Amino acid sequence: MEPEILFHNRSTDKLEPEKVYGEKWLRFIYHNFFGKLCLWALVKRSWFSKWYGWRMNQNSSATKIQPFIDEYELNTQEFEDDITSFKNFNEFFFRKLRDESRPVSQDAEDIVFPADGRHFGFENISKSEGVFVKGQKFLLDQLFGSKKLAEPYIGGTLLLSRLCPTDYHRFHLPVSGKMEDIKLINGSLFSVNPIALRQNISIFWENKRYLTFVENNEIGKVAIFLVGATCVGSVHITAQSGKFHVKGTELGYFSFGGSSLITIFQPDMIHLDNKLIQMTKQGHESYGKMGEAMGRIR
Repeated sequence: MEPEILFHNRSTDKLEPEKVYGEKWLRFIYHNFFGKLCLWALVKRSWFSKWYGWRMNQNSSATKIQPFIDEYELNTQEFEDDITSFKNFNEFFFRKLRDESRPVSQDAEDIVFPADGRHFGFENISKSEGVFVKGQKFLLDQLFGSKKLAEPYIGGTLLLSRLCPTDYHRFHLPVSGKMEDIKLINGSLFSVNPIALRQNISIFWENKRYLTFVENNEIGKVAIFLVGATCVGSVHITAQSGKFHVKGTELGYFSFGGSSLITIFQPDMIHLDNKLIQMTKQGHESYGKMGEAMGRIR
C-alpha cells in the first residue's frame, strides 16, 4: 500500500495529508491488472469524460452538492452564489467566488498563482531530477507539440498547478499582458491526480491540452497550458484573445473533474518563492490560492 500523499499548506506552513476524491477507484485503476485494462479501454477515452460530464449536467446530480460540501469542508461563505441556485453538480463545480475571497497581489513585481491548487515550482525545468518517478523530465518539445515553440523555454521556470475536484475551478492570468489566440493540442484524457502522476509524468504531454501565450512587457511571452483530464468534460475560455488583460483576470474554467495548468517563463525572467522551491525539492506540492504571490520579476 502506498504511503499517504502529503502536501505543504502555505497558510499553515505544515505538511498535511491529501484527501483524494475517488481514491479507492483510482487505486484500482492504476494498481490492479483489471483496472489498467479498464483505463486503456474506457477511462482515457474522450467519450467517457463526455458521458460523465453529461451526468453531472443532469438536474438529479444536484443532490450530490451538499454531501460533497460537507465531506470536503468547503467554505460556502466564499461562494458568489447560494448553493440553492446551482441546477446541477457541474454548475456548483465551476462556481464563481466572491472577489474578496481571492485578492490578487497588487505589487507590480509579484507574479501570482493562476489557480487554487497544489503546486510544484522549478526555477530551471531542465534540472527537475529527483521529483518525478524514475528521474523523468518534462519533454518541452512534446508538451508544446513543436520544437520551435519550445526552444525559447528550455531552461526556463515552470509552475505546475494541479487542481483537485474539491478546488475552485476557474483559472486566471498570473501576469498582466496581451493574450494570444488559444491553440488546441489533441490527446487522451488520463487522470492527473497524484496516484496517476506517480506512475507517469508524460500524462501532461499525452493529454488533450490548450496553449496560449501572454506577452508581458518586462518578462516576455509566458506560456500557459490548460491540461484536460479524466471526467473533465471541457475547457471553457472566458478571456478574449488579442487584448490586454491585467494580472488576475479570469482566463476560463474547467467542467467537472480534476485538472492542471502549466505556466512556463523564459529563462532568468522570474524568481520563484523560496518556500515553493524548497517544498518542490523535497517532493511536496504546495497548496496556494489564486492571487497569492508565487514569485517575483527579476
